[in-house]
Amino acid sequence: MRKTKGFTFPKIFPPPHKPPLTRPRPFKAYSFVPFSPLAMLDPTILTLGGIVSGIAIIERILERWGVIDLAGQFEKVMRFILPVTFYSALIYFFATFMF
Repeated sequence: MRKTKGFTFPKIFPPPHKPPLTRPRPFKAYSFVPFSPLAMLDPTILTLGGIVSGIAIIERILERWGVIDLAGQFEKVMRFILPVTFYSALIYFFATFMF
């Protein structure tokens, strides 16, 4: 009876070339956004605040120039716009700010 010679898989096919195993360096990431006051500098809120401040400055200028009736119209509009803008910006801030 003839003796059969067995071959193992690694002897027939050489192992594929693998680069040496390198471990990545430990990386610690810190996010200061929730704790930074700069996170409140949202362009939408700044734009709304600028528009409201601009209207208030225009009202004061008209009052100093003596155009009281036009300043009164601005005041009536601002009585409605200021609370709506404030609460809208507050809701927007808490809806988009990630804690």
